[in-house]
Amino acid sequence: MPQHKPVVTVTRTLPDVVETRMMELFEARLNASDVPMTSDEIIAAVEGANVLVPTVTDKIDSGLIDRLPDSVKLIANFGVGVNHIDLEAANARKIAVTNTPGVLTDDTADMTVCLLLAASRRLAEGDRLVRSGKWEGWSPTFMIGHRISGKRLGVIGMGRIGQATAEKVINSLGMKVVFFNRSPVRDLSFRAVQLETLAEVLKCADVVSIHAPGGTKEPILKREHFAMMKKTAFLINTARGDVVDQRALINALK
Repeated sequence: MPQHKPVVTVTRTLPDVVETRMMELFEARLNASDVPMTSDEIIAAVEGANVLVPTVTDKIDSGLIDRLPDSVKLIANFGVGVNHIDLEAANARKIAVTNTPGVLTDDTADMTVCLLLAASRRLAEGDRLVRSGKWEGWSPTFMIGHRISGKRLGVIGMGRIGQATAEKVINSLGMKVVFFNRSPVRDLSFRAVQLETLAEVLKCADVVSIHAPGGTKEPILKREHFAMMKKTAFLINTARGDVVDQRALINALK
């Protein structure tokens, strides 16, 4: 008897190479429109399916998980973070949850370096000025920005992405690196100093870069933390938005 392929429901449009391979291996139900699905639409799309493939834009909470048909045995998240998935609810239904750690390590580190340079050299401001037609020409002191070489990067969370970022800025930009991590980090392939507290990192860093997981009960950076930072410091967050108290950040920028 012919074997039936597992039925896989995908909530968003994925890269062509991924969808092509999925169609070879599975009976794939794809979202060609790439319009985010509502909970009801996900439930309808997953009827009779074995696997649900969500992304960070999908809220896979207990209410949705409780409504999943018994045929669903796996939630295979397209991405690293799983804070949008209720893991306890999935476990209660005996539904396995997987993610893709390591896939976007270098890409996220590249984006961090990009944002670091854009902020320090005021690239976005300059781009907007030129596009607006208001640029009046060069002058010696106009929008100079800040030199990054020799400055100190403070990394919060020295996991895969934190390490990739630190190595890039040390080797390419000549920066120094200090970091805070909940547990000791040893055997790094580059020179970086682990400080004992988050406060120590915030007080001495010229640039603070967050690489910690989201989904925590409280933000990592709150009002008191912004008060510790240098007035000239830059903050870069390529982690989840909820690791920063947004209201406190806005007030600190005023």
